[in-house]
Amino acid sequence: MNKSLAFPRYGDKLNSDFFETFLVRLLEERDRSGLTEMIRRIDALMITVEPGHSIAYVGELCLMTPYHYLVTLESEQHYTHILRIDNNSPDLLIREVKDRNTRGIFRSLNEVYPIGAQKPNSRYMGEIFSVTNLHEVVTLQKGRDVRFFDQDQVRALELPSNVAFVKPSPYTHNIVGYWERPADDIRVYGLGGSTIRSDVQAAYEAAKITQEKFGLDRLLLPFDHLATRIYSQNREVAILEYITLSSYYYWGSYDITDQDSSTNVTKSVHYANELESPAKVFTAANHPYFVNHLLRLPSPTESFVRNYGPRLHHLAVAVNDGHIADQANIDYVVSVLRGCGQDFLLDVIGSEEEGLKQIFSSASEHSSLIIEYVQRFGDFQGFFTKGNVAHLTQAASVEEGLRTMDEAARKVNVTA
Repeated sequence: MNKSLAFPRYGDKLNSDFFETFLVRLLEERDRSGLTEMIRRIDALMITVEPGHSIAYVGELCLMTPYHYLVTLESEQHYTHILRIDNNSPDLLIREVKDRNTRGIFRSLNEVYPIGAQKPNSRYMGEIFSVTNLHEVVTLQKGRDVRFFDQDQVRALELPSNVAFVKPSPYTHNIVGYWERPADDIRVYGLGGSTIRSDVQAAYEAAKITQEKFGLDRLLLPFDHLATRIYSQNREVAILEYITLSSYYYWGSYDITDQDSSTNVTKSVHYANELESPAKVFTAANHPYFVNHLLRLPSPTESFVRNYGPRLHHLAVAVNDGHIADQANIDYVVSVLRGCGQDFLLDVIGSEEEGLKQIFSSASEHSSLIIEYVQRFGDFQGFFTKGNVAHLTQAASVEEGLRTMDEAARKVNVTA
């Protein structure tokens, strides 16, 4: 059996004949061409924020995750802060646009959506994969009709010059990059001069002092998964596109009927442990928005995409299994962060008996991204229980609805 088809399937979501046919054909061809072996782990995640927001966001991330500030790279139009855990987990590239009037393709992906347009320079951009033969990977992908930015475009967008970037997906609006480096070599990004900025360092050190004071540094693990929200009609093609661009396989899909959505998971062929290369999750409504008035079901995922655009919704941080006194580690982490002023959308849901506990933070004011915390107990396999994900989706929809109303109120005030 082909390597990419050797994994068990999970879930209860029914897929179309088109999806099932081309899933097999794409994975068989990917294995046969050598792309599955050449495309390895996710080495970096890229996020852009508005001018003046990156320092606070670095501090926020260094408190809420295991990341450490490494260095700042300065180019003509951006500061890029590199955050790292170790060489076995993806780096975070936090890009700050210097001039809020900077134009470009990534800004345009925000501007056509009513809430996305309020932070036009802020968005999750995508992943960079390590590959064993960059020239061969790019050649094969171009032969499959995948389109890349040329070098002039990479320079104009001030993306790392040592990475080959695929143009934004029409389904997720994310990009994928490939670079080649020996596995033991340090990651170095071609992005201009490097400095350790005292203001960023101060925000980082303050966050780590708090982490160490409460012992969070011993409990927080790397990212478990990355969750993207997409339009209902793009569920299957977004999954198929991602397995075309990556070395991920289709783990399975679950229907969350009371939230009129499904959660769909892809995982790395090469790394069984998501902490080495996080799973990529796609959430989509089961029906398009224009039949909601007939079905009378909540549609939080479709509403999110219509307001923000297809984009990453949350980054999930794994929490070490175990207990602090009579609390599960995740409950302790959340209580500490709440004491530090961090808001959450709901209480921790799930149970040790079910094997999983989860929670969503409020969306960051700097990136609009939510941080999820997830603790698995014992040998629990999977990313959610159906009850958990329904509660999480509903809680996120309440906050997103409030932000929509806040935005409408601001527009009224501006025109009054």
